[in-house]
Amino acid sequence: MRIHKEGHTIIFVNFLIWAVIAGLCFIFCKNAVVNWVVVGVSLFMSLFMMWFFRVPVREAVFDDSLVISPGDGKVVNVKEVEENEYFGEKCLCISIFLTFFNVHITWFPIGGVVKYYKYHPGKYIFAFHPKSSEKNERTTIVMRTDSGNEMMFRQIAGIVARRVVCYAKENKYFAQTSEAGFIKFGSRLDVFLPLGTEVLVKKGDKVSGQTSVLAKF
Repeated sequence: MRIHKEGHTIIFVNFLIWAVIAGLCFIFCKNAVVNWVVVGVSLFMSLFMMWFFRVPVREAVFDDSLVISPGDGKVVNVKEVEENEYFGEKCLCISIFLTFFNVHITWFPIGGVVKYYKYHPGKYIFAFHPKSSEKNERTTIVMRTDSGNEMMFRQIAGIVARRVVCYAKENKYFAQTSEAGFIKFGSRLDVFLPLGTEVLVKKGDKVSGQTSVLAKF
């Protein structure tokens, strides 16, 4: 299993903390049962952190006419919304909620040039709350394909997530399904598409980054 680069420091620090706790228990606690319970918890937490930052191996989909899911999770909304940050008009919005157990890597849904990028500091309310798209810490990325199709997506931090990492840079080309960043611990992704785009998912669907098709231009 390959570990994502965003997790290397966190995993190392987590391992050190639990190793110190387990060591102190063996030194100062004479109860063998308690000591081995602490060791078990320490091992579990270390393995879980490694699993959380796992990098899945997938056969990515490449098609200029398709919008691929930027992450793993569950579709919690498909609706028309007023998008005022970039488009200034009504758009279709597909919202994907990531639980603590999903892969938290994000990928570029289309291949193209980043026309707009902005990081927004913000709050950390529950990611499934409708206002999290406007209030929480988030990044906004707008991409344009070679054929002229534009779409926008947001990485949104949740109540547990405290850092959004994004690799997008304005005026730079990124391949479809290449890595766009990482959201650490629970989050949401919003995908904004022009009205008239054919949406191929519905509320309640589970999607996987790099492989699930959200829509067709």
